[in-house]
Amino acid sequence: MSDKIISNPLIDRLPPHLKQFIKPQNYELYTAQDQAVWRHVMHKNVDYLSKVAHGSYLQGLNKTGISIDEIPSMYGMNRILKEIGWAAVAVDGFIPPAAFMEFQAYKILVIAADIRKLENIEYTPAPDIIHEAAGHAPIIASPDYAEYLRRFGEIGSKAISSAHDHEMYEAVRELSILKEIRSEKKDPELDQKIATAEAKVEDLQNKKVDPSEMSLIRNLHWWTVEYGLVGTLEDPKLYGAGLLSSIGESKSCLDPSVIKRPYTIDAAYQDFDITQKQPHLYVTPDFAHLSEVLEEFANTMAVRKGGHRGLQKLINSKSLGTIELSTGLQVSGIFTRMIKNEDNEVVFFETQGKTALAYREKELIGHGTSKHKKGFLSPIGKLKGINLAIEDMGPRDLQAYNFYDNERIEFTYESGIRVEGLNVTGMRNVNGKLMLIQFTDCTVTYKGEVLFSPADGLLHLAVGKEIVSAYAGPADYHSFDMVYHESETKTVKPERSTREVAVNGLYQKVRNYREEDKINKPLLEKIKAQVQQDYLDQWLLLFEIDELLA
Repeated sequence: MSDKIISNPLIDRLPPHLKQFIKPQNYELYTAQDQAVWRHVMHKNVDYLSKVAHGSYLQGLNKTGISIDEIPSMYGMNRILKEIGWAAVAVDGFIPPAAFMEFQAYKILVIAADIRKLENIEYTPAPDIIHEAAGHAPIIASPDYAEYLRRFGEIGSKAISSAHDHEMYEAVRELSILKEIRSEKKDPELDQKIATAEAKVEDLQNKKVDPSEMSLIRNLHWWTVEYGLVGTLEDPKLYGAGLLSSIGESKSCLDPSVIKRPYTIDAAYQDFDITQKQPHLYVTPDFAHLSEVLEEFANTMAVRKGGHRGLQKLINSKSLGTIELSTGLQVSGIFTRMIKNEDNEVVFFETQGKTALAYREKELIGHGTSKHKKGFLSPIGKLKGINLAIEDMGPRDLQAYNFYDNERIEFTYESGIRVEGLNVTGMRNVNGKLMLIQFTDCTVTYKGEVLFSPADGLLHLAVGKEIVSAYAGPADYHSFDMVYHESETKTVKPERSTREVAVNGLYQKVRNYREEDKINKPLLEKIKAQVQQDYLDQWLLLFEIDELLA
């Protein structure tokens, strides 16, 4: 079995924490039945979609290296996608939403290499190559849409998740895998597992929790990239991958019973059920409008607003995140505490465990996780009785306020936080603003509480009037071992039974006749009789035979 991963320059540039999700496609594992499923879906879809899909669909099939008759290979796709500045990688089913978004930001399509089974040919709850390749890839031939997709990934990868999001991701992944397991006969044990998984998803969906940024932007992704319509409410065209890859839903979605809504930011607050057909869809007038709504939503995110709400989102997430201060200093870690003043401004923050400091997404030399392995804390804000912010003080200003190197100093913030210690040195950003001051033998107190004592070692005081940005993940991904939690739920690839091997042998014979263009009608009639006698459930095989006999 080949374990080679086909690359192109965009893939080569990916950071290690994304490369870990890339899997070999193992093209030789596709059976003749799999190829027949691909061919059947594509022939039905392309004929129909040429009338109802966005105009870039047919052109995009050619531009992205997707054949109607054969499952695409990563090699072929990457060779052609390179010409329009994109790439494609194979992965194992669902991957964490943040990673999925980040791949998009790097202009890389994430493709689940498995293909749906015959029983789920019209719609599959699990990601598969029909959905990912034939659904997502063609529309990126539209430059406006391709840029929207890239920008969405860039913004979405900064969205802050919650513990509930992580639970929901695992539950949905498990349910989709269970529903796509190949089985020849009824399996009561599997049915029970599916019922249990469905109940877990439903329970999580019914939990009353405040939606996180990631859950909201995931909704926008669903109602556009996955299930979007474009044009007018009266005559919309399909562009969402879920619609373009589903024989059933590509038709049913245009039925009047499916409610059509104008696409606005309200779609962020409309949840969805990945295992069911959608009862309503959103219509954007054009792809430029998608970017307008995305920017409108981004303006509500902590990455642009910062402040106490942004920091609180990071604390609630219990995951690695970053805050940026007004000086540009970036602090990355797991945030555990903040103190606010009466105006709800953050005046103190704290992380726990490995923390790193950065500026413009580059780790500050000497301030990585080995330096701050137990955490980081600092007061921020303006000093009491001094109009000039610390960050705006030049060397003479510092001397005027007794900030001398190697001299003991005592000062109090407007918040009441008091700092007393030996001033060692400071660090400025490229614009000359002071962003970090180092103290030794230092004590920090607030309302009788000791926040930092000399026993804690050196105090690295973060300088900044306010938090201007807060987002998921680190400022510099090199600072951390960015290995995501690997899901315990794996896609299932069971051994094929004797019956399945025999059935695939018949599919292969029929496929050989087509490819060699040597139609042996007596032998085809014989195979057809065998199928009608022993494999009546293989309607697709009969369809393939009748197509050649016609």
